[in-house]
Amino acid sequence: MDELHYEVQGSTAYATLNRPEARNALTFGMYQELARICREIKLDSDVKALIVTGAGGKAFAAGTDMAQFRDFSEPQQALEYESTMDQVLRDIEQCPVPTIAAITGACTGGGAAIAAACDIRICDGRLKFGFPIARTLGNCLSIGNLNRMSALLGPGRVREIILTARLIEAPEAFSVGLVSQVLPDPDAVHNRAAELAGQMAGHAPLTMRATKEALRRLRTDGPHADASDLIVECYMSADFKEGIEAFLGKRKPEWQGK
Repeated sequence: MDELHYEVQGSTAYATLNRPEARNALTFGMYQELARICREIKLDSDVKALIVTGAGGKAFAAGTDMAQFRDFSEPQQALEYESTMDQVLRDIEQCPVPTIAAITGACTGGGAAIAAACDIRICDGRLKFGFPIARTLGNCLSIGNLNRMSALLGPGRVREIILTARLIEAPEAFSVGLVSQVLPDPDAVHNRAAELAGQMAGHAPLTMRATKEALRRLRTDGPHADASDLIVECYMSADFKEGIEAFLGKRKPEWQGK
């Protein structure tokens, strides 16, 4: 059984964290495989959106499998782990197509970090989201991870949930914009994720990729981040010309992603 199951249905790719017996606790290999999937999706391929979800319906992912930390004895191991995690999360953020975290149940630690790196998050009413490491592992988050979480939740809330080790539940997650929708059950979450993916499949790929990347640069580089390459790529593209002609001709554009 694959610990991370990947399949493509029509224009939608699904990456399923597949260790339900362990509440989908993540192995190092699972992180690397998800990052590889995100890197290898191409803008002009048949895949137009990626849904990330957890098997079993009880948890999206309950963090990193703690057993893997038993052998940590050297400073370099800790630094390499967090550096690897930062790269994995960047790969998810930089996936050229929209990413949707379809969250059912618990979403903690590394699972919460993956969901936060996705473009859209939806959940069911059982959501418990956060990083309870102050009462469990005693490790810490990297600057990159804290930066990402602060952009989503605000630094005050991030400080509070980590110091108190409490978990954000569905009503609060919706009220602060962490998730865009709370659905009644896992089936509804998966159906809505597929619906969103299908909707975005008809949108301009370059517009969506440029928006994703510009927002990432804005978060990491600040208000003076440069996006001139993204502007040129969109305005000089065949898709932009197609969009103009389709609009003026009152027809639906046929996007190529180039």
